[in-house]
Amino acid sequence: MGASILVAAISTAFGVVLISATAYIDAMLRANPYIGASGTLGFVNSFLTVLLVGVAVYVASIVTANTFATVVAGRTRAIALLRLIGASARSQRSEIARQGFVVGVIGAGLGLVGGTALAAVGVWLAGRMLDLGDVPFDLVRADLLLPAAVVALTTWAAAWAGSRRVLTVTPLQAIGGSVELSHEAVVRRSGRNIAALVLFVVGGALLALGVIGGLFSPLGVVVAFVGGILSFTGLALGATLVMPPVLRLVGRIFGRSATARLAAENALRHPERSSRMAIGVVMGVTLVTMFAVAIQSTKAVMTAAAGGALPPELGTILDSFAAIMMGLVAVSAVIAGVGLVNLLTLGVVQRRRELGLLRALGVSNGQIRAMVLLEAAHITIAATATGLVLGVLYGWAGAQSLLGSIPTNPDAPVVGTFVVPAVPLGPVLVIVIATAVLTLVAAVVPTRLATRVAPVEALAE
Repeated sequence: MGASILVAAISTAFGVVLISATAYIDAMLRANPYIGASGTLGFVNSFLTVLLVGVAVYVASIVTANTFATVVAGRTRAIALLRLIGASARSQRSEIARQGFVVGVIGAGLGLVGGTALAAVGVWLAGRMLDLGDVPFDLVRADLLLPAAVVALTTWAAAWAGSRRVLTVTPLQAIGGSVELSHEAVVRRSGRNIAALVLFVVGGALLALGVIGGLFSPLGVVVAFVGGILSFTGLALGATLVMPPVLRLVGRIFGRSATARLAAENALRHPERSSRMAIGVVMGVTLVTMFAVAIQSTKAVMTAAAGGALPPELGTILDSFAAIMMGLVAVSAVIAGVGLVNLLTLGVVQRRRELGLLRALGVSNGQIRAMVLLEAAHITIAATATGLVLGVLYGWAGAQSLLGSIPTNPDAPVVGTFVVPAVPLGPVLVIVIATAVLTLVAAVVPTRLATRVAPVEALAE
């Protein structure tokens, strides 16, 4: 549960730092005699804080739910044994949910302390670097408890959602081990698949409505935002149907060697496990790409509206805002990366018997190590490609719904402007490099665990 505690701590610390930064900026604005009375800047500041904290909690909840779902799959035999001696499924699920609450409380407490310390350092540095003098500001406030409470409750809810599999474990499974759903079983889950399809269709319709509404009013971005959340939630819920085709396509680039074929088949044999690993990375890449495309497209529209040359001062402000936003959104990508490392490690731990059998059949440590590394590369490449495509689409939809009503040519009588999506090369390269690094980091611990498996010991489990 260490990774889940880390995810909760990062989410809480992120919320605490953002709320503290917002309050400090508000204090600076109030202290300024010229713009202190402006409520617009304060509203925008608070809105961005709520938005970014909400995104981080959203990513953390999905990562935590996937972690607990993987843990439950690994405990199938123990759960079945308890069922065999009379324990009820609901009592075991409640126990797992309580573990999730404890994990959330511990992580939220650590994040609260760490976030407050980071905020104190940030306030001190801002006062020294900007020479602001004495700005009235309280570091310790009651509203900092809000992100901690939200993260703790969200972790508990995610553990409850991720432990749903407990209800389907039967006593007969006590003779088996870790049980993941096969592709056929995943396809037969009609209730979940229908819910995912409904969310995706409704979200897509709202996204399209927001894009059309953006041709007449910037408020179309609100409708598009809701549509984006719903449609991506549908994709996350139906990841076991969306990701396997992408994984199968990516698997073809690794060649036809025995190690590559084993890695590709392992990613496809249990689509639920591989999809849980991939969807967190998809979220992180989508978020970073979305903000990068939206900001670059905004800059392109404003440049066109200014006659082809953006004023240097405005360009500097936009670039600074873009850098800050990308840094903040990157926190959600870090949370997703922690989830990938944790799930890949859990996957190797739960496949000890399989790895022991491969060792007994003559597969070398080097081949086992290459197989695990290729599995990680398989998942991250598929997730990165999917996230880049989704990020460009969502980023363009956000820019179009916000800026579609701004005429790039003041003399043109046309109502509404088509915003051409601008894809910045720099952030895309950073995403690709970061994904490659993540693949190597994610494979370090699992490869060590995989090569330490003794064939006789693993087969005896």
